[in-house]
Amino acid sequence: MPDSSERSNVMNKKKIINDPVYGFISIFDETIYDLIEHPFFQRLRDIKQLGLTQLVYPGATHTRFQHSLGSLHLMQSAIDTIRSKGHEITEEEARAVKIAILLHDVGHGPLSHSLESFWMEDHDHENFSLMIMNHINQEFNHRLDLAIRIYRNVYDKHFLHQLVSSQLDMDRLDYLRRDSFFTGVSEGVIGSDRIIKMLNVHNDRLVIEAKGIHSIEKFLIARWIMYWQVYFHKTVLSAEQLLINIFKRSKFLIDQGVKLPATGSLEYFLNRNYLNDKTENMLHMFSRLDDTDIMVAFKTWAENNDRVLSLLCRNMMERKLYKIELQNVPFDQEKIHEKTVQTRHKYKFSNEEIKYFVFTDSIINKAYSTLNDNIQILYKNKEIKDIGEASDMLSLPVLSKIVKKYFICYPKENNI
Repeated sequence: MPDSSERSNVMNKKKIINDPVYGFISIFDETIYDLIEHPFFQRLRDIKQLGLTQLVYPGATHTRFQHSLGSLHLMQSAIDTIRSKGHEITEEEARAVKIAILLHDVGHGPLSHSLESFWMEDHDHENFSLMIMNHINQEFNHRLDLAIRIYRNVYDKHFLHQLVSSQLDMDRLDYLRRDSFFTGVSEGVIGSDRIIKMLNVHNDRLVIEAKGIHSIEKFLIARWIMYWQVYFHKTVLSAEQLLINIFKRSKFLIDQGVKLPATGSLEYFLNRNYLNDKTENMLHMFSRLDDTDIMVAFKTWAENNDRVLSLLCRNMMERKLYKIELQNVPFDQEKIHEKTVQTRHKYKFSNEEIKYFVFTDSIINKAYSTLNDNIQILYKNKEIKDIGEASDMLSLPVLSKIVKKYFICYPKENNI
């Protein structure tokens, strides 16, 4: 029997958090409370959910911390719904799947996806999340064992992993609703409560009951709209390309032996010190890396002697972004050459420098995949249909079609 001080300590770990999207989020589990308090998770307070999107939608300053708590809230609702329909989820499994969704983004680097390839070339944020979960698991005396198995999809209840990672997981349900809320893009609003109420399990797979089909149709359409109106907005894309070029230039200079001033954590990754370091220390340095390091770098490098790096950083700080054009086919080489020649002649860039100011690339998007955990509709007679087949409104070929758009970036008239 715990003494009074121990009981008081346990009670202090039961919290209610006021979330702008859902209202009150209840934290009644000691392990989950301790994970939220952990430095790796607290770091997410300083990582914006939508990176540089605030340059287009000023309200989009919400964080990975908020998103992770929101996903946790939705996970509890999903567990309650599935249990109410006669499917067993033990208390141990419930805690584990909530831990898995809580920590699913803990491996995100600064500015979220924009710079993912720059921190460790061989790892994406999901690999980093797993590395961090394994590290925390040691601190927590293996209390995360089951959560990690669910996260890795090696637990024998596959539907639990689908709640964490699939085309209808709690991650997507939260970020669509939260991102639409903070950007003000009402087309992205989804009925997450309704979708969760329609969740069921059939043959160890998540399904949606047939009466919820219209909510799924709206969910897929909303996701499509949010990608092109927010995540792939051309001005957001322009800002991300500027960010990427800043770090391409910084790495180029470092490889030339130039020492760039930076915070200790940012310098560690730019200099690739992790290649010869212990995993524990690498993760420690990663836990100190957030959006603040990047903003400090912009301000510091804007005064650098390298003309290209200083110019790129000043443009970012002053929101002088590239002019960007998008189209459905690759840009004619003649146009690329014309823009290159004009810019080089006007601003006296060398052949090596010009690539940071005139370039072309492409982006791809697909609203729905028929190959990976497709969304299945469950009818009263136990018949199962893919959403593309079940919907009268959605076309499977259109839904699953990969849309590729090409873009060209070059300086606006007064940006240099």
